[in-house]
Amino acid sequence: MLASRSDKTRMATMLVGLTLAAAASAALFAASPAVAAEKLPKLGAALSQTSVSGLSSGAFMASQFEVAHAENVVGAGIVAGGPFACAETATARLFPYWLTGVAQNAIQAAQQCMQTTLGEPDAAKLFARAKELADHGEIDPLPALAKHNVYLYSGDEDSTVSRPVVEAAKRFYELAGVPEANLTYVRGSGGHAFITEEGGAACGLSEPPFVSDCDYDQARAILGWIYGPLKPASAKAQGAFIVFEQGEFAGDGGGLADEGVVYVPASCRTEPGCRVHVALHGCQQSRALVGETFIEKTGYAELADTNRLVILFPQIASSAVNPQGCWDWWGYTGLDYLGKDAPQISALWKMVERLAEAPPEAPANQE
Repeated sequence: MLASRSDKTRMATMLVGLTLAAAASAALFAASPAVAAEKLPKLGAALSQTSVSGLSSGAFMASQFEVAHAENVVGAGIVAGGPFACAETATARLFPYWLTGVAQNAIQAAQQCMQTTLGEPDAAKLFARAKELADHGEIDPLPALAKHNVYLYSGDEDSTVSRPVVEAAKRFYELAGVPEANLTYVRGSGGHAFITEEGGAACGLSEPPFVSDCDYDQARAILGWIYGPLKPASAKAQGAFIVFEQGEFAGDGGGLADEGVVYVPASCRTEPGCRVHVALHGCQQSRALVGETFIEKTGYAELADTNRLVILFPQIASSAVNPQGCWDWWGYTGLDYLGKDAPQISALWKMVERLAEAPPEAPANQE
């Protein structure tokens, strides 16, 4: 995801070409890191205090996840992302043949939801689509969004997802009833990247690992906007980064990597009631492609230590249908990718539900 015209053309070509790649092969490209994975722990987390954020494809998925589970999610952080259902085309809905539908969606994703060659996203039309899904019970009732706190960010040098796309996301939330006091839209430094106070690549770059030092603590900005004032972060992460098996949460064709990561502060191991924040990486930003940068260098863990938060870092696999390891916001897992039962949304919610399950009782001391 670089900023040049040739790379923007390459991105559009890649999205459309997913259909041809799918027909050719379904083999995965990314190897799993050589770390023994555990089961995702049961921590007794507060299910109704769940939140989500993401960059780029992770931002589009964050919006899909938030809207689908609006009654239990309390807020979202959208960094370089657009409105709910942005890539879905009329063709995909009227003629739900996957090969044709996903190709049309991919074109719209690249040319209306990243760049605006085909025009800016129509927030009113997308809100109407969300209402239709809610009326059919496929997502939660939309009035639940009125209680959410939503953070949006557009980098001054981001030429991958253009500013009008992020502004369309803001209009969607306004139409959905999110009060002005609950909605913040930040136009700040940086390219197509998650922004940090220190650490990562130079500010303004739009290249792997897509984490940039722009003297701005975006993790604190997101979590503070969603949950209110935060305590100071720990000097360094003191909890545990747990590599867990994702397979039990993913159905066939869901596109998840074999393993994900969850960060658990020590206090959340011993005292139930911590809140879960789901942090979604962008394209080309998974562990398999950039290592632990998004997980360990964005500042989420240090804030989690002192603010009763568990941070879930699910992972997408690179594959023939998804070579850059993006979250599904245009239908590569199937054209029903927006509702609660969509493969990736369903898998994410099952992970959150596992974290919310009561922890097993400690065994009694043996004399």
